[in-house]
Amino acid sequence: MKLNYKRVMLVGMAFFLISAFWQAYDAIVPLILTNHFGMPQTASGAVMSLDNVLAVFMLPIFGAISDRTNTRFGKRTPFIFFGTIAAVISFVCLTFIDNYQLAKMASAELIPADGVASEALQKLTWQLTLTNVWPLVGFIATLLVVLIAMATFRSPAVALMPDVTVKPLRSKANAVINLMGTAGGIIVLILGMVFATSKNKFMSYTGYVLAVCAVMLLGFLLFLLTVKEKKWASEMEEDTVKYGLAEPASPETATKKEKLPPAQLRSLLLILASVALWFIGYNSITSKYSVYASNVLGFDYNFTLIVAQAAAIVSYIPVGIVSSKLGRKKTILAGVIMLATAFGVGTLVSPDTPAVIMYPVFALAGIGWASINVNSFPMVVELASKGDVGKYTGYYYTASMSAQIVAPILSGVLYDACGMRYTFFPFGAVFVVFSFITMLLVKHGDSRPTEKKSALEQLGGGDD
Repeated sequence: MKLNYKRVMLVGMAFFLISAFWQAYDAIVPLILTNHFGMPQTASGAVMSLDNVLAVFMLPIFGAISDRTNTRFGKRTPFIFFGTIAAVISFVCLTFIDNYQLAKMASAELIPADGVASEALQKLTWQLTLTNVWPLVGFIATLLVVLIAMATFRSPAVALMPDVTVKPLRSKANAVINLMGTAGGIIVLILGMVFATSKNKFMSYTGYVLAVCAVMLLGFLLFLLTVKEKKWASEMEEDTVKYGLAEPASPETATKKEKLPPAQLRSLLLILASVALWFIGYNSITSKYSVYASNVLGFDYNFTLIVAQAAAIVSYIPVGIVSSKLGRKKTILAGVIMLATAFGVGTLVSPDTPAVIMYPVFALAGIGWASINVNSFPMVVELASKGDVGKYTGYYYTASMSAQIVAPILSGVLYDACGMRYTFFPFGAVFVVFSFITMLLVKHGDSRPTEKKSALEQLGGGDD
């Protein structure tokens, strides 16, 4: 039994384009809300949580719908097709509304020549926004269209990996999927440096977003031209029976849904609780880091995030291999310790600290997050019965997105009350520590042991 790396990489192009979008979204939307519309941190945090509010309801629904879909293109591909097209078009339109707001600021002489933001300027900009709220209303309405489009295909896209991969290989496969996603994020971060998105806080983002959408469409086209969803899913089912991982389906059992035993249900709930807790900690950092780095530390946020992404890329495949040896749970716990440590050290970084100090901190955070991400989703779908992978993918995203609803709002209230300087990293670290406790209690979700193969066979990847 060996993983077909080429096949998983092609399936991962869907996650590549999703990650490219969210990297751009998390980088520029908080800056637009805070600097271009002048919104307070609490209000901007509420807007930033809209995608998570939608996701809590839409991801399980569309995951379950895709489970029951049957077209000649497969179960998941139609959702990826229509969702990507709608998201790209509406994302570009979003920047046109932002350009209108920038023109208002220019007319009111609120754009400083040096492009530097300040709290006093933010308050004046918010007053300007309140004199005519329709640009803000239009921006948020268009933002909703973008987010709905993305929500329609995220669960189907992620569920495609377990659809075409046998259970014992899903941590390794998820490492490859995350590798593809991280590659998409790094490309967008590089584009951020090229377009200098962290330099001028009052720039137009239209050119940047067009470049990001071009990257998304490139991944989208590669996915459409190469992925054979129905064929690969059928071969996975054959391999599952071949390696004794499941019994051949009979007419009586093919449509039967198995109820999760109490012990496994308890583990599922604990895994989902852990997912929620570490996402609260992690998202409180990522959703506001562009603001914190630019306005508090005076750092270029693009390069420090590239360091974290690069560290994750280097560690994904080794983490997948390690988890197949040590188990998913132990690997996750090690990742949680690394992530909490990185956030704890980040607290000590001040505006007077050389920016280079942030690089090892973010590298450690990247490795820790990779260790968590590679294994947490496979632990959830490991407990899914046949035909329920999309639904369990929805459960995973319900937990993660619910957490990301709470994170920007709760952290935003704290930042407004106490300032970001001494609360930004500690907030994230505390919730990551909580997730260690809940994960420690999990008893199920590691893959079933398989017969050992030679070292060369374990490293090998199949071809089409």
